[in-house]
Amino acid sequence: MRAILGLMVFALAGAAFAQTPVGDAKAAQGKLSMCEGCHGVPGYRTASPHVYRVPKLGGQQAVYLVNALQEYKSGARTHPTMRAIAQGLSEQDMADIAAYYSSLQK
Repeated sequence: MRAILGLMVFALAGAAFAQTPVGDAKAAQGKLSMCEGCHGVPGYRTASPHVYRVPKLGGQQAVYLVNALQEYKSGARTHPTMRAIAQGLSEQDMADIAAYYSSLQK
């Protein structure tokens, strides 16, 4: 029984991994303008929905960036601007953008 359960977990994990697109940092070049307006300005602060420092994306781990974008798209994260941007991104777009930013130095 444990062996069967182990195989089922392994198969499900493999299926999830196989569905994750591989990001292409070069393909992200045409997709970054929506990010750079806020995340590309050093020390930028925004006042919507409240005043806060916009986080730097360069050097972040790709998996973190993809997860964050997926959470904005699903509504799990609620920043209105990020949610609107993420709604227009495909899984491949997210992977490409994450590959680009993770390739930069912190």
